[in-house]
Amino acid sequence: MPIHYLKTASKTAQTDSKSVNHTVEQILQEIELGGDQVALDYAQKFDSYPGPALLSKDAITDALARVPESIKRDIDFAHQNIERFAIAQKNAMSEFEIEVQPGLFAGQRMIPVNAAGCYIPGGRYSHIASALMTVTTAKVAGVPHITACSPADPKHGVHPAIIYAAHRAGAHNILALGGVQGVASMAFGLFGLPAVDIIVGPGNQFVAEAKRQLFGRVGIDMIAGPTDSLILADETADPMVIATDLVSQAEHGYNSPVWLVTNDRDIATQVIDLMPQEIANLPDVNRKNAESAWRDYGEVILCDTLEEMAATSDEYAPEHLTVQAKNLDWWLSRLTCYGSLFLGEETTVAFGDKATGTNHVLPTSRSARYTGGLSVHKYMKLVTYQRATRAGSYDVAQATARISRMEGMEGHARAADIRLHKYFPDEKFELHPNEDHGSSVDSSPSSSGGVLGT
Repeated sequence: MPIHYLKTASKTAQTDSKSVNHTVEQILQEIELGGDQVALDYAQKFDSYPGPALLSKDAITDALARVPESIKRDIDFAHQNIERFAIAQKNAMSEFEIEVQPGLFAGQRMIPVNAAGCYIPGGRYSHIASALMTVTTAKVAGVPHITACSPADPKHGVHPAIIYAAHRAGAHNILALGGVQGVASMAFGLFGLPAVDIIVGPGNQFVAEAKRQLFGRVGIDMIAGPTDSLILADETADPMVIATDLVSQAEHGYNSPVWLVTNDRDIATQVIDLMPQEIANLPDVNRKNAESAWRDYGEVILCDTLEEMAATSDEYAPEHLTVQAKNLDWWLSRLTCYGSLFLGEETTVAFGDKATGTNHVLPTSRSARYTGGLSVHKYMKLVTYQRATRAGSYDVAQATARISRMEGMEGHARAADIRLHKYFPDEKFELHPNEDHGSSVDSSPSSSGGVLGT
């Protein structure tokens, strides 16, 4: 049978997106010109926070003392898992050198960026886990200077648990700034801090737009949209577990899509029936987000075969992908487009969001088709180098000269010529491509037409 939508979305993640380009551009320009004070002015305007922007050691110590010991233990547990996974990621890649031809060597180095900026959302929800996800990976990568920034409440400042998490993960400095002003402060090196080389972390549409506009001047992890989640379920799945998982992701925001793809009509209809009550049981703020997300963006899709289900999932390329079905190894080998994959009922996106160890900064809005999420590698520059003996340059120089002349790049060819004639003065070389439209003549220092002749 054809794929059938039992519930369709009236909106997409792009429906309500507003043009914030001009506003962000103006704020970035003003902060770059005006520096620290303008950034503080915007913090006062948007968050009613008068400062200071850079948390002192005493302020950090005071915040740490206000975090309950039980929460510290939970944060430490999550940090340990995230750190272990990041170390394994780093170890999965290595520096190397190979001899590509006798006497010709090429290698790879892994060099961390000099400074990283980690944005930690702290408005509607206090994203403790985001501090761990962004700062820990930078620390494991070996970044020498890590700045964390998070919005500050006018009365209480940055949430103490966010400060604890950022400090525990290895942040060198913490800024009590959010929004565009926080991103700009890290990018421009305000408040006496080094300008960062990369900015990572989730945020609202203004934060995402600021990162987009600064990309090129600094690196970024990705341009993120509203979080999205998809569940693949067969007849063995538990409708209540599915509904609970969908609601857990819908509470992120009013425009956070959640999708169910199944080959079982009973599962689909039961989930549709369960969702309103599960949403109604949430606290007020969470409930409003989940209601809008499910009503306007939620979808339930009925497929005939497992292959149709997998193909539909790959088409959606969800940020979070859960499989609650038999034959998990088949799904693991078949699925190709997702930010992070959760196999089986025994795990859930919430685990990955908080404490499993895999990163929760993931591609949204179908960008999982071409990229993965934040990892230790985002902070690493994979750079190459080469070296050669004089004998090792013999063949590569001749090939370079001929290829360069075929391309019309005479200067490149002469850079090869000069080495051949210096290192092997008694030899003659055919350094022009032997083609109908080229000439096959000797290129020697005595030839006319330049240093090495043409």
